[in-house]
Amino acid sequence: MTTTQGNLASLSRFVFRAPSWYSSVGFALLIAAVAGVAAFDSRFVFEDAWEGLFYIGVPTVVASVFTPYVDRKLGGQLSRNQASLLALACELITIAVLTAAAFVAFVTPLGQEFVVDALLVALASIFALRLFVIMAVSRQRLPVASAAASIQTVSAALLLFVYSGAMRYMEFGGGPVARAFLFRPDEAPARIAEMQYVDPGKFGLLALICVVYAGCVWLFLTVIDQPWKRSLGVSVLDFVRGFIGHVAEGSRELETFFEDIGEDAIVPVSVLSVRRAEGGEKARFVLPMLHPGPMGDIGGGNLPRRIAEQADGLAFPPHATAGHDFNLVTEREVETVIDTAETAYQRIEYDATATKSVRVEEGEATLTGQAFGDSAFLASTFAPGFADDVEYAVGLSAVAEARTGDLDEVMLADAHNCNNGLAGEDLGHVVPGSQRSFDMIDGAGEVGSRLAAATRGPFECGVAWDETDWEPEEGIGPLGIRVAVFEIDDQQTAYVFVDGNNMVPGLRERIVEAVDGVDRVEVLTTDTHVVNTMEAENQVGDVLPEAEIVAAIEDLVERAKADLEPVEAGMETESAEVTVFGNDRTEMLASTANAAVSMGAPLAGAIITAALSVSALIFLVARL
Repeated sequence: MTTTQGNLASLSRFVFRAPSWYSSVGFALLIAAVAGVAAFDSRFVFEDAWEGLFYIGVPTVVASVFTPYVDRKLGGQLSRNQASLLALACELITIAVLTAAAFVAFVTPLGQEFVVDALLVALASIFALRLFVIMAVSRQRLPVASAAASIQTVSAALLLFVYSGAMRYMEFGGGPVARAFLFRPDEAPARIAEMQYVDPGKFGLLALICVVYAGCVWLFLTVIDQPWKRSLGVSVLDFVRGFIGHVAEGSRELETFFEDIGEDAIVPVSVLSVRRAEGGEKARFVLPMLHPGPMGDIGGGNLPRRIAEQADGLAFPPHATAGHDFNLVTEREVETVIDTAETAYQRIEYDATATKSVRVEEGEATLTGQAFGDSAFLASTFAPGFADDVEYAVGLSAVAEARTGDLDEVMLADAHNCNNGLAGEDLGHVVPGSQRSFDMIDGAGEVGSRLAAATRGPFECGVAWDETDWEPEEGIGPLGIRVAVFEIDDQQTAYVFVDGNNMVPGLRERIVEAVDGVDRVEVLTTDTHVVNTMEAENQVGDVLPEAEIVAAIEDLVERAKADLEPVEAGMETESAEVTVFGNDRTEMLASTANAAVSMGAPLAGAIITAALSVSALIFLVARL
């Protein structure tokens, strides 16, 4: 992950799941009742609360109920939860504006008319906010989105129209039926009755201001959308709708956006299978050269778990040497990867011999490797230095260098086990041409040469797995912690797999030092992005106490040692044709999004200032 991608990922902290619609409505009614007690002046507190529920809560409830219905009838996708949360936010905005206006009217000679004007501005503002959200989430054209966006404003304006005595200015309202239903100033509380000079012209001004604000929303979206269309050929609203839909509602529309920007790629899929001497798979290492992202279960975000579900033995899905450019665009692509892995598995020829593990330190890179027959498994780490993803090209070069030692197949895993999150300017991305890339390539060549020349002999394998009670919010995915121990000529090597996205600095070293009874230990994470739905970092050790993690691993290593038995192993590699984000697409997406965020706030500020200025001008002209 580059700094630019990190800046984009950090925005996930502002995203949250919408609460249930009844929770939002219940809270809205509670706030309305409290506001009623503060705003109205009846003889009884409960009567004030009831009036607050009626005058403030009713428009919120109406908007919560009818907005998703109208939006979906017009082809949108706003859910009840989203609509209720939006209505609650608009209620809070209205209360805040009225409170501020009342205070200004109290300390200045502006009077009650200023409060009425502020109310009209608040109603127009919540219309603009609702219009913006509905256009972003439902991808409706402005005239169509206006129908659902106006519900809360129209409901509140209708109550003000009826109970402020505005009907008395309309001659057609003099009949008994009209007076019975549309003219009730005597039934309004005292402070509403004070607004009886709200003539129909005020509602005309409200409509005019709403038109102005709608134009401002259209202008903002048009300007902010241009960089996306020029650089990626897609709309930012498609990305916003898909992102919000996935995080808040679990929809898969974000995959459609990624498909539009994706590119075809050919990626190696390597499988190392370990089976018992008498038959039956004991463990399976599966490594497609893909990145398990972008987040949650979108694309390949849940790739490690999907791989694990297909193995007969205990599955170990290490992180490949690939960055976010090699994210799968849809979950459907995972099936292609799994089918390719199965093809490779069926072609495996097993060998009953292996080598002792070797470890090479080259510059900042540390590589641990072990050969099984004429194939080898390698794990690379830059710990204790901070590192994140290794570029696809660097990984391919390192594999090629390792194979120059006459190895038939090489599975190279990025241990992905030490990073400082999104802190600092350099997030540790290993790119072609960097010193780290050459350290890794040279180290892989040295490991390959030593393994090719090493003595081979019979070996044993033991495995252990604990799903753990930890949740993705704590940095641990559904695969928990898995351990494989290989013993050759009294040398025991333990490979510890943690289903998480990288580790806090120093944790890998503490695990290596704590595990006794084996000659060599390497710790790997799967880089699952299931843990990153709501938090951009959430590394192993960020939330959980390190002592608990170390203790769990120590126990699993002992259990794996107790499971040792004679085995044989083999490795094969097949190529899969899949659709991924594409070269530089992730960086382009991140750069465009960050630019939009950077310019969005000043642009929004300028447009809001202009809109308020126009509103003030409209009120000024109306009084002349």
